[in-house]
Amino acid sequence: MRSATRRATVAATAVTAVLLLGACSQTAADAGAGSGTTTAGTAPSASGSTPSGDPGTGTGDSSSAAPTVPAVPTHSAPAAPASLPVLGAVWASGVRGYGTARPSGLDNGGDPTGIVTGLTWSSWGGSSADGTGTAEYVAPGQSVAQGSEERAKVVAFDLGTCHGKTAYRAIEWYFPGKGQHFSTTHYFDACTGQDHGM
Repeated sequence: MRSATRRATVAATAVTAVLLLGACSQTAADAGAGSGTTTAGTAPSASGSTPSGDPGTGTGDSSSAAPTVPAVPTHSAPAAPASLPVLGAVWASGVRGYGTARPSGLDNGGDPTGIVTGLTWSSWGGSSADGTGTAEYVAPGQSVAQGSEERAKVVAFDLGTCHGKTAYRAIEWYFPGKGQHFSTTHYFDACTGQDHGM
């Protein structure tokens, strides 16, 4: 009888250890992923790990021999992010970067002046979005073949809807290093592909 009680105690302790390790592993994984808050479980009591009563007589209180089961961790669900606006829409085959949020590059499907590479955004989701990238600069009086790749500021603006999606409907890139400034009158229509003096 004494060895049966001891085996039951060892088995109960092993189950408790597995439950605690599982809860700790899940809590650690959740904390690393930043998925929300967790509620710590209750550790087994000292009396729960050994039977009470006189071990020599085999008269233990079986209710106190069972370990305390830890509470199951609970997680608060993260708030669903609001849908980000996209940049216009794909208006023709071969264009790149349109119809997506925070595109990493743009290609209007024409000559090199319609391409922006290495595009990174410092803001996105407000009334306008600001980014920087590399684009082809062609000085007044030069041909495209005489252009050079330069650092460009990119501004997406005119937040509204495009084909039923919240979108920036206009985009402009300009070259501050060449004395250029942002102007809402010179832009590219990100929904239709129409050039407005860029």
